[in-house]
Amino acid sequence: MKRSLFGRIWPNATAVVLFVGFVFPVYWMFATAFKPTGDIITDNPVWFPRHFTFSHFDRAVHADHFWTLVANSVTVTLCSVLLSLLIALFAAFALARMRFKGRRGFIVTFMLAQMAPWEVMIIAIYMIVRDGDMLNSLVPLTVFYAMMVLPLTVLTLRGYIAAVPKELEESAMVDGCTRLQAFRKVIFPLLAPGLMATSLFGFITAWNEFPLVLILNKDIEKQTLPLWLSQFQTAFGDDWGATMAASSLFALPILILFIFLQRKAVSGLTDGAVKG
Repeated sequence: MKRSLFGRIWPNATAVVLFVGFVFPVYWMFATAFKPTGDIITDNPVWFPRHFTFSHFDRAVHADHFWTLVANSVTVTLCSVLLSLLIALFAAFALARMRFKGRRGFIVTFMLAQMAPWEVMIIAIYMIVRDGDMLNSLVPLTVFYAMMVLPLTVLTLRGYIAAVPKELEESAMVDGCTRLQAFRKVIFPLLAPGLMATSLFGFITAWNEFPLVLILNKDIEKQTLPLWLSQFQTAFGDDWGATMAASSLFALPILILFIFLQRKAVSGLTDGAVKG
């Protein structure tokens, strides 16, 4: 009986400890953003804002280049997600439906590419961009962000496409559809969970990426929010309230997306990993 009770308690206790460990930094960031400056710089921590203030957010959004960098981040993130999905749809369809020489090796290559850290290629990436005279441009960021999430996107969507019976596609073609029309009308509507999961993964990756923009884009007008945040403290001295407010604004889109899409995203990734 005691062993059974312990077996039920320790997993829940471990989950609670992990939850607090992960959530507390996020809570502290948002709480600090709303605290008056006097409650931030104090020897006795103020765990909950006694008086809410929005002055830190006002300073953050009126900082130099803030809205320009917001536009850069949104543009690069959305374009990289759309580009990776467009390429991955065709690649996943070819891997799932077509039989060609080297197909298995191609799949293994995608798996290895997903496991390998892209940072090992950062010098080569810089040389390619420099020789192509594309430094301080958003285009290389968009392309390389799409490449980062492409292997996982292809492998996930391949699993979904392989799970769709070929007979459905063949029936549509017998009824007069071309292969492309059969894909659009039969297969594509069934890919929604996989598309949602991979889109969320791609959005988080591109939105948070820091080292590449640090190396490729020295012009402040062509940078993104993660790099701006790293320089924000220097610009404002010891203004922790404005720093936390800016960090909260940066994290808000990811938190909102994850809260609303987490269940479908997790199921989409796991289903796509085991199908096909």
